[in-house]
Amino acid sequence: MEQAPFHHDVSRGPEGGAAYWLRTEDDLRIRISVWTSPDTQKGTVLLFPGRTEYAEKYGVTAAALAEHGYSSVAVDWRGQGLADRLLPNRATGHVLRFPDYQLDVAAVMAALPSLSLPAPYNLIAHSMGGCIGLRSLMEGLAVDTATFSGPMWGIRLTPPLRPVAWGLSTLSRPLRFGHIYPPGQGGETYVLRAPFEDNTLTSDAEMFDLLKEQLINHPDLALGGPSLHWLNEALREMRHLASRPSPDIPAIAFVGENERIVDKLRIKARMDRWPRGRMEVMERGEHELLVERAEIRSRIIDEAVEMIENPPKALATVA
Repeated sequence: MEQAPFHHDVSRGPEGGAAYWLRTEDDLRIRISVWTSPDTQKGTVLLFPGRTEYAEKYGVTAAALAEHGYSSVAVDWRGQGLADRLLPNRATGHVLRFPDYQLDVAAVMAALPSLSLPAPYNLIAHSMGGCIGLRSLMEGLAVDTATFSGPMWGIRLTPPLRPVAWGLSTLSRPLRFGHIYPPGQGGETYVLRAPFEDNTLTSDAEMFDLLKEQLINHPDLALGGPSLHWLNEALREMRHLASRPSPDIPAIAFVGENERIVDKLRIKARMDRWPRGRMEVMERGEHELLVERAEIRSRIIDEAVEMIENPPKALATVA
């Protein structure tokens, strides 16, 4: 397996992190980052990042998991991080079909044995990664538990804006302007254009500065707004997943009290019909709970590990 670049200087991950290139079934190159050692052999946690994200951002999470004895692996999805970008304008987040992300998941799962990553496998998924992860679970992803952080099972839109988002993004397909940004979006990544005050990602100034440092030092990781086509694909995917039953697997969905990016009501609706699932609201938390204040980060990891090591018993029926 060919090694890939990994920016150790900004990851704050455990010692010994390494990155590798993978090829998907449709011949795209994606990147995974792996943190494993003789001290982290209790199992492996799959880290499914959100839109715009990259493996180095999950070094903090990998370090916390390593303290509990777990290895971890994070993926740069197609179209972001150091994976192949899908448009000439590499600042635009884009995907041809939302289910294409499952080809990335398949490539990651196929690589695990050759990387000697210990079983059992468990999932931690953030935002868009939560949307990808939900379909993966519905299609039989071989993990024992799932922990979600601000999962993108609905995008927070005002009632007047929702039909506009659907209409404009749908129209962009036959009229072939799906490559452009939705109104209000652009090529500059959010953390480099937004001040810390009242940002929608984290209430922790140190973590916000770390995100800025990562992208200032390594601009190749940065991603701007999504394309209209991506938006339409995301809306279609979320609508489709909402119609399907919840997997019978232990799960926790964490959501920030101050969440302003994804739809909290959609998360609650899903977890209300998840057989062995629950939702927890994190006080004063914003969207990116895995780079939130230390007490929030610790609680998420502690509860995820507790669920892994002491999962609730299987139920006879699935909602």
